[in-house]
Amino acid sequence: MSDHLSGTRALADPAIDLTDLYAFPSPSRSGRLVLVMNVPNARPGALFSDAASYRFRVRPASVPMGDSGSLLDVGTDEFALTCTFSIPIGPDDNGELAQRGTCELPNGESISLLVNDERGGEGHGVRCYAGLRLDPFFMDVAKEVETRARRRLAFVPKGTNSLEGADVLTVVVELDVARVFGAASGSVFAVAAETVTVGPYPVRLERLGRPEVKNILLSDNGVDAANKVVDLRDLYNEEDPFRLGPSYEAAYRSRLNANLVFFDGLDGELDWTTQPDGTHPLTELLLADFLVVDVAKPYAEDSYFEIERALLEGREHATCGGRSLNDDVIDTLYTLIVNAGHGPRVSDGVDGTVPASREFPYLAPPNPDPPEPVSVPTAAAG
Repeated sequence: MSDHLSGTRALADPAIDLTDLYAFPSPSRSGRLVLVMNVPNARPGALFSDAASYRFRVRPASVPMGDSGSLLDVGTDEFALTCTFSIPIGPDDNGELAQRGTCELPNGESISLLVNDERGGEGHGVRCYAGLRLDPFFMDVAKEVETRARRRLAFVPKGTNSLEGADVLTVVVELDVARVFGAASGSVFAVAAETVTVGPYPVRLERLGRPEVKNILLSDNGVDAANKVVDLRDLYNEEDPFRLGPSYEAAYRSRLNANLVFFDGLDGELDWTTQPDGTHPLTELLLADFLVVDVAKPYAEDSYFEIERALLEGREHATCGGRSLNDDVIDTLYTLIVNAGHGPRVSDGVDGTVPASREFPYLAPPNPDPPEPVSVPTAAAG
């Protein structure tokens, strides 16, 4: 489920579990970047943790041209936007608790907001919203798990959205790129999100870049001979999004190499060619786990992984990349890893949910009576 429940720590404390990250140019305002991070399975009255910071991390990036063997070039300069939340106060006349939030900008300035206030907070070229909204992610989770368990594509033409009607707590930031990052920052950015503990010595609790890296690409499918005991997802969550530590890097690489060959064979054919040592062509690119968005390109709703695909193919990217709220990322991901885009599009049979808006705060209003939280195992083999 994208990044829902991605490890034992996330299961134990859902308030720090990040489900999805989105980054896209504003559909209506040129030169503005929209960033969204979500926290899962929120019920009516849910509020953010006052013990965690919810942080967007953005770095300027460049895309090498004409060399399909190159990786994205991500700079060391970083722009962080960090949201923290107060201890809830109240209740008010309606019996509801209130919570205030603060979004600290890269230059140290800050914006105040009231959780669930549609107007959000605004200033210094930035607009922020935090509160309860409908989960924009859509996917047939049961059929995806069945696909890996049975080792063949199990999707059906009309699938079931396992997240239908579920709500999330969301943080939405829309910013003027030139004003907040500076005109020299360019237009291509690498974007990651994380939750860290509040205090002078923050500890990373969870990190998130591309969807389904942990729950699908790093899942346990019984094919990785080097990692048979440890759940790699909790270890992976502790890693810096822009720089893997040396301790477990080989373990992540081994899992990806094994899983990517496994996925490639789900349709009975092999479309990717691995190196003699078993390295898969996608492994290094996927280990650079962040969204890549170009705000100089027009907003698009189906451009997830387009910049990375262009890099693999040695061509110039044509769309903004990143990830929009309505993007069918499961179909894009499965088509990439199963047939390398050389065959028909692989679909889970779920093409959307309630469409997100093109206006701030973008996510659809929350469901007042959401279903009980979904709990589906992500490991396909025991």
